Amino acid sequence: MCESGINIDQLRMSIAQTEEALGLAQEWLEQLHHLADHGKQSTASVELAQVTVILGEARGKLEKAVNSLGGQPGDDVTVELV
Repeated sequence: MCESGINIDQLRMSIAQTEEALGLAQEWLEQLHHLADHGKQSTASVELAQVTVILGEARGKLEKAVNSLGGQPGDDVTVELV
């Protein structure tokens, strides 16, 4: 696959799946942050809050990566009549 190029649509889809997984993890960590905060576990609460910010930054970088791929989904697909 690397010798002949890459399928940009597959790469775009894989990045989107990764972004969705990070989004879900970010939501869970936000809930844990609030639980720790309500449980008066301030150190854990702060650490969890920082992780959610880092995941948000990672998701932003994934979006930039997708945008840097150029073209529109399906641009690298050609159809030939056989």
